[in-house]
Amino acid sequence: MIPSLIANQSMHNSKKRAMELLDVLGLTERASHKPAQLSGGEKQRIAVARALVNNPYVILADEPSGSLDTKNKEELHNLFFKLREIMGQTFVIVTHDESLASLADRRINIIDGRLE
Repeated sequence: MIPSLIANQSMHNSKKRAMELLDVLGLTERASHKPAQLSGGEKQRIAVARALVNNPYVILADEPSGSLDTKNKEELHNLFFKLREIMGQTFVIVTHDESLASLADRRINIIDGRLE
């Protein structure tokens, strides 16, 4: 909710939007948990919810799955493409992860500081 509150949204609207996003991300039952009580994958999905709460046109993600195990990494990658479909969201992802890069609609490589 915090980014929404910072954007001067009401407490009611901020909470409503946050709960909608938690539902989409499969985290409704974890809404009252503290960060220390969440898994790494859950923390990453919460970060995605925070990024989405103000309905941005584009989400910039820098190595979004770098700290996750294989299972949670795949779930997060699938989530990006699910959100693209259901919310029309655009993601610009910077990654060294070839499996994530191979899923993208467009791929731009930087080799020795030059765009390829």
